[in-house]
Amino acid sequence: MGTTDGTTGDSKVGVAARTVLVRVSGRDRPGITAGIMGILAGADAEVQDVEQVVIRGRLNLGLVVVVPGGRDLLKDLLLFGWEREVEIDFEVVEESSDEPKVGGHAVTVLGERLGPEDLRVVTESIADVDGNIERIVRLSRFPVWSYELLVRCADGDRLRATLLATCSRHPTFEVAVSREGLARRSQRLVVLDVDSTLIQDEVIDMVAVEAGVGPEVAAITELAMQGDLDYEVSLRERVALLAGTDVGVLARVADRVRLTPGARTFCRTLHRLGYTTAVVSGGFIEVVGVLAERLGIDHAHANRLEVVDGRLTGALVGPVVDRAGKARLLREIAEAEGVPLEQVVAVGDGANDLDMLAAAGLGIAFNAKPTVRASADATVSVPYLDAVLFLLGVSREEIEEADRLDP
Repeated sequence: MGTTDGTTGDSKVGVAARTVLVRVSGRDRPGITAGIMGILAGADAEVQDVEQVVIRGRLNLGLVVVVPGGRDLLKDLLLFGWEREVEIDFEVVEESSDEPKVGGHAVTVLGERLGPEDLRVVTESIADVDGNIERIVRLSRFPVWSYELLVRCADGDRLRATLLATCSRHPTFEVAVSREGLARRSQRLVVLDVDSTLIQDEVIDMVAVEAGVGPEVAAITELAMQGDLDYEVSLRERVALLAGTDVGVLARVADRVRLTPGARTFCRTLHRLGYTTAVVSGGFIEVVGVLAERLGIDHAHANRLEVVDGRLTGALVGPVVDRAGKARLLREIAEAEGVPLEQVVAVGDGANDLDMLAAAGLGIAFNAKPTVRASADATVSVPYLDAVLFLLGVSREEIEEADRLDP
């Protein structure tokens, strides 16, 4: 029988209290934790820490308890384990320190399918910067696999840089690093780009097809998204090609736009979490506004087309929503909502999203161009917008349970 001093024999009167780690494992069933706590309460033991997890029906329970001197607590626990067919062992540990722990970071690993080799590479990189993993939780296996690791590391910048460098050498997975703490759990603002982020299409290209100038506009769009052409110049060039188009094409385009897979789930879940949502787009408010209303998005900003006598004039009304404009709008929305920039998440894919991603506390490159991926805090390169939720610590089980309770 194990004792607090690691020897065989009963605890004796006069023996000083010891701090003991109690580990319980075995087939899970109702009443095991309650029984353990009952024994501890009966012995006037102090529970300093407890963690429990059930994996595939197998219980793993750990408790740090202060065992009073002269109590037969350990014998009672061993008897309980024998009766309930669970394994119980003990280890004397040091008193807990009042010193604050080194900084905690949430490391999210995401990929179409994550295997042992992927996790080996990630955890080895964490060890290389003297990081210690305290917890690993699987967040999802659909539509992608993802795990969240709680890592203690004194140098968060080095941890992030090392993991991002590791990702660049291993294209089978992606990693995001966020500071663990209250800010990560508090209400946030999520600001989205629209074209090729919230939707699969480029709105201006769709309008151009309706206007009969599709190839000309698409060629300019690609140059602008790569950052090879000034965005405002390119936008005005493309809009000029739309002159004379019937305004009715905008409603038709809004009806034909294809949402990115997972977009509805993404927006619905954010609203359930109490997040404020916004879209800022270099497209047209006549289309973007319709999408925002359908998805319940709180704020929508985009360029406005000039219309005279029911036809597009080929000009814009008001300031252009360009790269600088997107970042400005993000800041204005955050200020209006009372959300610190550190608690703002921005998601985009193009060069005109770079300033917006940099302004946010967490800038996520979504299926982005190489220049954007290199500058963002995190990247997601799978075709599912709801995969971004995993970077926020939301699990697939939580999403599905919320949908089940509120279909």
